[in-house]
Amino acid sequence: MSSKSADRGDLYVKSGAIVFGLGALATLATFVPLFLHLTPLPTAAYWLSMLMPLGFLLALTGMVLSARAQRRRVHAEG
Repeated sequence: MSSKSADRGDLYVKSGAIVFGLGALATLATFVPLFLHLTPLPTAAYWLSMLMPLGFLLALTGMVLSARAQRRRVHAEG
């Protein structure tokens, strides 16, 4: 069961990195028109920038899950 928790934590970290990357791209896409004095994107595009903190939260959750699973394995062995 503990290896399943570690796998789940790894999955959270990987998915968090992907979501964070998509949020970073959305942030770039929304701010570039502002700096180049082009027409700003619609408000919905700015909401996609919120994927960055969501990805960070997913990755942080995965790290905590992996650490807890590793701690359980160490206590089970000793």
